[in-house]
Amino acid sequence: MTGRGLALEKKIHFERFLVCILGGTLYAVGVNLFIVPFSLYSGGLVGISQLIRTLLSDFIHIDFGSRDVAGIVFYAMNIPILIYAFPRLEKLFFLKTFVAVTALTVGMSLIPTTRIVDDCLASTIVGAFISGAGVGLVLRMSGSTGGMDVVGMLVSKAHGNVSVGRVNLLVNLVIYSVCLFLFDVQIVVYSVIFAVVHAFAIDKFHSQNINVEVKIITKIDPTDLEQDVFTKMGRGVTELHSIGAYTNEDEHMLYILVSKYEVHQLRQIVRRYDKKAFIIVNEGVWVEGHYLKKL
Repeated sequence: MTGRGLALEKKIHFERFLVCILGGTLYAVGVNLFIVPFSLYSGGLVGISQLIRTLLSDFIHIDFGSRDVAGIVFYAMNIPILIYAFPRLEKLFFLKTFVAVTALTVGMSLIPTTRIVDDCLASTIVGAFISGAGVGLVLRMSGSTGGMDVVGMLVSKAHGNVSVGRVNLLVNLVIYSVCLFLFDVQIVVYSVIFAVVHAFAIDKFHSQNINVEVKIITKIDPTDLEQDVFTKMGRGVTELHSIGAYTNEDEHMLYILVSKYEVHQLRQIVRRYDKKAFIIVNEGVWVEGHYLKKL
């Protein structure tokens, strides 16, 4: 890689880390300013952290003062998950997740839980959209906000028929069942509304596992290019020998399946070796078999 190309790649990664920080902070803003003031509960590990906070303060009567310790509980619960996940996940994904989790924790710990909207329903919808947008931004940068996203990925890798969304849904059902047992029904109803709008906002900013098939036609020896795809993207390549009908020259056709957020990285790798390569991208293909799903 040339010095210019290396500098550009570092700049792209730096910008993505900044967006991960922004996404984690937005999640904290949505929760602390719109959800917590009405005693509502998020889903996933944040929701579990809020439940633990409530149990410690309201039922065990531990005085935390004016500070909301849900963020600290969230961070503490993420530590063993991230330690376990470190050797099993891509390093850049892990680092972006760590940055986003840290930003989310700092935000939840420092942003005051002040009610800025008087209507509970309006606050629920706005908070859900802001926090969902934050998660979606992190996912678009090929990271995550930790918690059940990471657990879901590990479960999905171990059991191919179990999706990340299914794991999250199961955990949220448990959280809201506990809320129904401990609190008023109204709290549970608004919390479920939060979860639905939150999921909608995530989908608007990030569509998970959109499969893309990429065909690359090149006249160069593709060995080094293929090696870069293997090592930097963790993707397989199918190589086909082809002949240009017009030029009657030998060519190589490389067939690769990736998620749509990996296309930019793949294009950079291809252009590094062959600026004249012909690239065909087709979104939304259905895949069955040994294919690694990524966030």
